[in-house]
Amino acid sequence: MPSSAGSRRCPLRPPLPPPLAPRRPADMNYSRFITTVSAARKASPIRLLTELMQKSPPSLISLAGGAPNPNVFPFKRATVAIGHGTAVEIGEDLMKRALQYSASAGIPELLSWLKDFQRNLHNPPTANYSPEQGQMEVCVTTGSQEGLCKVFEMLINPGDNILLDAPTYSGTLAALARKYDFLIIEDDPYYFLQFEKPWAPTFLSMDVDGRVIRTDSFSKILSSGLRIGFLTGPKPLIDRVILHIQVSTMHTSTFTQIMISQLLQQWGEKGFLEHIDRVVEFYRTQRDAMLIAADKWLKDLAEWYPPAAGMFLWIKIKGVSDTQQLIMEKALQKEVLLVPGGAFNIDSSEPSSYVRASFSLSSPGQMDLAFKRLADLIKEAL
Repeated sequence: MPSSAGSRRCPLRPPLPPPLAPRRPADMNYSRFITTVSAARKASPIRLLTELMQKSPPSLISLAGGAPNPNVFPFKRATVAIGHGTAVEIGEDLMKRALQYSASAGIPELLSWLKDFQRNLHNPPTANYSPEQGQMEVCVTTGSQEGLCKVFEMLINPGDNILLDAPTYSGTLAALARKYDFLIIEDDPYYFLQFEKPWAPTFLSMDVDGRVIRTDSFSKILSSGLRIGFLTGPKPLIDRVILHIQVSTMHTSTFTQIMISQLLQQWGEKGFLEHIDRVVEFYRTQRDAMLIAADKWLKDLAEWYPPAAGMFLWIKIKGVSDTQQLIMEKALQKEVLLVPGGAFNIDSSEPSSYVRASFSLSSPGQMDLAFKRLADLIKEAL
């Protein structure tokens, strides 16, 4: 079986090489990438009946489902205040639906919105392909973490080779995927937190063969606790993931899907992108505050580059070969906490001179004090 390849995108990406020459799409044989366990999955008859019932007219009398009667649920309606003076209203009828089982792929109106959004944002070549050629499909997941987990279980057998990219040309990796016949898993949770436009092109936007499975998340821009993410990729592979969802989590919370869907319908794509601009501006201000603090306290002790996206500053400590002990044992005594760089290595036991500092929650004053404490710690260690 050919090897599958996963790729975590780096938010700072060099300029792209010339685009790949288009070619007529051929049918993809995805069965050669699928694990034995995934290939054996069958659709749940109960789940199919539930989804069939939800698509049926009100005149249908169903004695098939195992859904509880929503009239006995204690929650009747909800109003969720949104910034800028608006609100999401969930009335009694919609609340009954929000508290009930729903389709494993996601509720129809959210899926429809996400598909249109992905087409407009990434313009994937696969959008108009046939399913056999790798037609673009979307499903909702309980955060992008669930999507990643299920994709890995679908594609990776023990002993398979997995390629993780360091900062490199995305177009180069896409060309390699075509030449050597592997898949790309594009895990991109900080895509919407890019500080400069135009945003970096995605592997999905270059996917002429149906080789890319992309994970997206609302965690950084709408809510991390609502646990809403979505997978975009070739329909035969997304369908396999949905079969796994049917027998595991069953579906992402209907209530949170409806709340997000109502918000996105109210905003539209334009309003959603305007919200992203506001979020990006907040994190840009936070980033700049951290860079000021770093320049004040760490100038002669460490080196760093201003991040182009996300909510973290990566710092290389001079004269310290491994930050693990420095952070995990001594930093707490100074009342400052960062993440040792080794935690992000494939082999976490490998020494790393880096630390990761988050600028998402701390105030400028707290960042200043934290880096003063970190500077004192480094000086003591040298």
